[in-house]
Amino acid sequence: MKITILGSGTSGGVPLIGCDCKVCVSDNPKNKRTRVSVLVEIEGKKLLIDTSPDLRQQALANKFSTVDAILYTHAHADHAHGIDETRAFNVNSRKPLDCYGDAETLSELGRKFDYAFKPPVPRLGWFRPALVANIVEPGKKFQAAGIEVMPFLQDHGVAGMTLGFRIGNFAYSTDLNSIPQESLAILRGLDTWVVDCLQYKPHPTHAHVELVINWARMLSPRQAILTHMSHNIEYETIKASLPPGMTPGYDGMVLEVR
Repeated sequence: MKITILGSGTSGGVPLIGCDCKVCVSDNPKNKRTRVSVLVEIEGKKLLIDTSPDLRQQALANKFSTVDAILYTHAHADHAHGIDETRAFNVNSRKPLDCYGDAETLSELGRKFDYAFKPPVPRLGWFRPALVANIVEPGKKFQAAGIEVMPFLQDHGVAGMTLGFRIGNFAYSTDLNSIPQESLAILRGLDTWVVDCLQYKPHPTHAHVELVINWARMLSPRQAILTHMSHNIEYETIKASLPPGMTPGYDGMVLEVR
């Protein structure tokens, strides 16, 4: 399994518009962060987790032109509002695209982007996205493009709940600051865990550095990769401070999962 971190930044991206902090003005490309998303490649299939507002840029930078399915963690703008860019995948594959999420997420996406879930009109070509909504439930495995996926519940604090996904020995957890007990069981025995880490201080909706370190010590994945990082986190500084087996992610980072 190959995992590509397409975006590793928080909702405003890094650099933030109008900010001149040392991270936002940094020359280190690993401090340049588009909005969070990952691409999972397994058994010849590509699964995209979330459609960030930077999806077009991410697809061009990482040289992929089709995906086989989309998994949605939740419907917040920084995770979903690149949905229009999925039309390119329809154009290139010449078929509608299955997407998966919980009932609340797909309902909200259907309300905001109703046109994206309408059947294609062959005589007009692929003039809009053509997505097929598939509702999944936390704790119940499903098949996405023939790949088994286990969704699990995550607590996003005052922002509600999100879904994480386990695929084989890989798991993706973004937008959370607490993990329910039943989800902790799903996260055990991982090779690779890509996990939310917004900043150093506790936050009402996101995980912070100390919390993620404690989770990793408890769950013991071979490698824990931090994502959804704000401009409060400088790449080289945090990399030097993390315990063995943990490292910050960056846009374009490729992970091999055992």
